[in-house]
Order: sequence, then structure tokens, then C-alpha cells
Amino acid sequence: MYPELFSIGPIKFHSFGAMLALAFLVANYLLSKEIERKKIYPDVSSTVTFLAIVLGVVGSKLFHLLENFDRFVRNPVGEAFSAGGLTFYGGLILAVIGNLIYLRSQKIAPLRFFDAAAPSLMIGYGIGRIGCLLAGDGCYGQPCDLPWAMTFPNGYVSTLATENPELAMQFKQLFPNVPVPADIPVHPTPLYELLYSVGFFAVLWKLRTVPKPAGWIFFVYLILQAVGRFSVEFIRLNPPVLWGLSEAQVIALAMILIGVFGLWRVSKEPIDTLPKEEAAVKQRAKGTQKKKPMSKTA
Repeated sequence: MYPELFSIGPIKFHSFGAMLALAFLVANYLLSKEIERKKIYPDVSSTVTFLAIVLGVVGSKLFHLLENFDRFVRNPVGEAFSAGGLTFYGGLILAVIGNLIYLRSQKIAPLRFFDAAAPSLMIGYGIGRIGCLLAGDGCYGQPCDLPWAMTFPNGYVSTLATENPELAMQFKQLFPNVPVPADIPVHPTPLYELLYSVGFFAVLWKLRTVPKPAGWIFFVYLILQAVGRFSVEFIRLNPPVLWGLSEAQVIALAMILIGVFGLWRVSKEPIDTLPKEEAAVKQRAKGTQKKKPMSKTA
């Protein structure tokens, strides 16, 4: 694919970084619109986005290094400062924790804010996966012979058999009677993730106006994102770590459990209404209390 878009002198512009920037721009725009609609303090949008960028990238890189610890040990500097190689769950976990602390410090209801952010998170993830596809950073799937299979000879993690013996070995296991090609076709799993992200974004965008308790949309988002990633992991290259499941699948199961528990928990709470709606209700109640029966004067 195209890991480098262009260069100006010694400065190189990477496709992964470009799509990551686009993902944050689109997500921030949608988030600002939802913050405006939900009457949340607009001043927090830029701070939350900044925290999401910094903590998201740091958390994603840390989880990626843990997932590929053997490669990190062989080349710690190269792996730590490579343009690609980010693990979504690490970024999500660290960004949520950091923003939870910040929102509480600003006395803003975190669940109401996370509801506003849920659609943005979903579409931002999908756009970011385009960067993975262009960069060929190893997020692709197992070897396959499907018509839409792709190769990444120039990717950060090449699909050339001579440069990726592990992938060549997996091809032999899956297709024992077929000679290993020079450039091994694989599942374009980032494309699959983009497609389900767009679909789930449409669902969340539709549900965001349905009257529900605060946190309901966010917990639905956790379940949808986890189900999508859990399914794609079956054809990804990540090794099993527990019960035959990859690390991402184990985390996805935990997210599904958190999402289900969260939906059960918030279902007991009152419907979340916009502040102006709350004010109107209070005003009507106050007006009713002020009305007294007229007394007859002598």
C-alpha cells in the first residue's frame, strides 16, 4: 500500500498519521455538535479531544508493544518510535480513565458526556483503520485466496514471504498443497473494521436522540465495538493467550460484560433530559405550586 504519502526534504508524511489526524478532526467535529445539542459545557470539548489524542496514542502504543513484546525486545527503539503499530483498546482504556478524572474535576456528569462521544469514537475508529490499511502495519488478517484479498509488500510489516517468514509458515499451514507466493495475499481486516464501524456509527447516531438514561448510548457502544472486534479477531494474526482467544478477544469479552452490566445498572436511573427540558419541567412545577385557590373577600 502507501505507508508514506510524500516527503518534503527529510520530513516524511505518513498515511497512518494523516488518517489518524482526520479521524480526530471528524470525531471532534461530531463531538462538538453533540455537546452543543446536549447542552454540555462547550469549553471542555478541546481539552477532552487533546487528552484523547495524547492518552489514546500513548495507551495504543503501550498495548501494541505488550502484544508484540518479542519484536520490541529485538528492536526496542525502532518499535517504540515506529509510525505504525497502535492497539485500539489500549488507547480507549487510557483515554477513558484520563477523561473520567478530568470530567469529574470539572463537575460534569461523565456518562452524559460519554454518551455524546460514543458515535464519534465509533466513526473515528473506522477512519483510523484506513490508516492501518494504507500503512500495512501488521493489522491485516490471515492468508486467504478470496477475490478481495490484499498484499502489503511495502507495508511496515511486509507480506513478502522473504521478509515475513511467520506469515509464510501460516500460509503453508492453511494451504499445504499450494506453493507459497512471493507476496502473500491476506484478509484486509482493517477494511472489515471500517465497514462495521460505519454501520455501527449509523446505529448510534440514530439512537442518540432516543430518550434513555445517561450512559445508555455509551454502554451500547462498548458492546457493539467489542462484538465487531471479537469477530474480526478470528481471522487476525494475533496469537491466543487464554481459552484459545487472543488478547483483543479477551478484552472484548470484558467490554461486553461491562456494557451489559452498565445497561442493567443505568436502566434503573431516570431518563436523561436536556438542561432546557429540565428547566421547563421545574418552571411548570413551580408555576403549579404558586397557583392557589382564590378566596372570597367580604
